[in-house]
Amino acid sequence: MISPTAEYALRAVVAIAQAGGDAVVTPTLAEITKVPPGYLPKVLQTLRRAGLLISKRGLGGGFTLARAPEQITVIDVVNCVQPIKRIERCPLHIDAHDATLCPLHRRLDEAAEMVMNSFAATTISELLEDSNDGHPPLCKQAKPLNLRRPGKR
Repeated sequence: MISPTAEYALRAVVAIAQAGGDAVVTPTLAEITKVPPGYLPKVLQTLRRAGLLISKRGLGGGFTLARAPEQITVIDVVNCVQPIKRIERCPLHIDAHDATLCPLHRRLDEAAEMVMNSFAATTISELLEDSNDGHPPLCKQAKPLNLRRPGKR
């Protein structure tokens, strides 16, 4: 449905939102989100360039959300890294289908539109608050979230 990179970005944004405004460093995010530590910085920088994250270097540095969690939707995050593709023209390049898609491609496009609408209607804040089933917004941590740099006190 979405790319692994888009899921990694969502995991990172949710984990940062869980920190409640405290900066979270990349090694801690990699541990929490289970995103490969060599790949996570690329995802975070993409989110930063898109204006969803703020990064700060040095003591007390790390990543924070650029906007409140209730102002960021799932589709905002997904669109930063790999937007969901809609089918606008026949993927088979059949001239007769240029005006209207065949039933198969029309249904696939409708499904993509439903996913996009659902993602657009869901904020990061809602993910943090949705605990109807007793699960936290991101898989439960084995230990409390440590926002400090590893090895620092």
